[in-house]
This record gives sequence, structure tokens and C-alpha cells, in this order.
Amino acid sequence: MSPKQPRTELDARYSSALNPRPGAENVTATDWAEAQRRLRAAEIFWITTVRPDGRLHVTPLIAAWHDGALHFSTGPGEQKAKNLAGNAHCALTTGHNSLSEGLDIVIEGTAERVTDRGRQDEVIAAFEAQYGDHITSPEGTFHGFGDSIRTGNDLLFAVAPGTAYGFGHDGQVFSHTRYTF
Repeated sequence: MSPKQPRTELDARYSSALNPRPGAENVTATDWAEAQRRLRAAEIFWITTVRPDGRLHVTPLIAAWHDGALHFSTGPGEQKAKNLAGNAHCALTTGHNSLSEGLDIVIEGTAERVTDRGRQDEVIAAFEAQYGDHITSPEGTFHGFGDSIRTGNDLLFAVAPGTAYGFGHDGQVFSHTRYTF
């Protein structure tokens, strides 16, 4: 998968650009490279999938940014796996639960199963780099993660963004960036 570079634009309707506060006169869009850095540093993500009857299902999980997509795993009997089997559209979010600092990121896209062993190994390495001892240590919360994917006990998915959003908040300076792929 070759990572695409998005068109990046500040949406002034939801940024301090339309309602400037001191220090917000020159608010700008968040660069995609910075958004990717934040995706690689995040530990907790939330996934939203759609049940067959149209109700939403939201749950936290771990995910790793690799090669232009967010990757996550789930058991084949989990609700999110069942939902994705019927409707692969989903959203993954991460951020900082504060009004005064951070960058919240939303990735909207279509989940695709990763079944190629070489690509699985690349993604497992990305998870190990991102989560370290949580995955690599025998005492880690997700120890055995890679083996579970390799044996098929857990399904691995990739979500390349169709659209992404960055919601920045720095004191009273707010930005809303749209990334279109």
C-alpha cells in the first residue's frame, strides 16, 4: 500500500479563524506529517462500526499507523468483526481529552482484512514499535498478539483514510483541519 498525501485545508467555520482570540489570529491547518506523528504516538483509539440494524457500535482498542493506514485486530466473534463483515465502513478516533491542549484525530474509511503474511509481519512490527512491552513482554497486556494474528485467532484490518479530521486545541486557539485523500 502506497501512502497517499492528502489535500489539507483549514475549515474556518470550526476554527478560531472566524472567532479570533488573542494568539489565534494566525491559526493554520495541522500538517499531515504532524497528524501522522500523533497517530504513531497514540495508545488508545475508539472504533465506530455499524450493526446490521443500523445502530452504532463504539469500542476502544489499540491500533498502529503503518504504510498509510491504521491497523487493528479483533476476534472473529467480536461485535466489530461481525459488523465489518456486513458493512466495512468505520471511523477510528484518538486524541487528548482536554479543551486546552492536544489534537483529536478522526480517520474515516473502509476496513480491509490483511491476510498476506508478509504484510501481517510488517504491521505486527509496527504494533511492537508503538506499544513496546505491552506486546513484547511475557507480562504485557497484549503478549502473544502477533501469534494470534498469524494463526488466525484474531483478524487484522487496515483502514486507509478516505477523509480524516484534526481538531486542535491549544489554550483558546482551536483549529479544524480536513484531510481529503
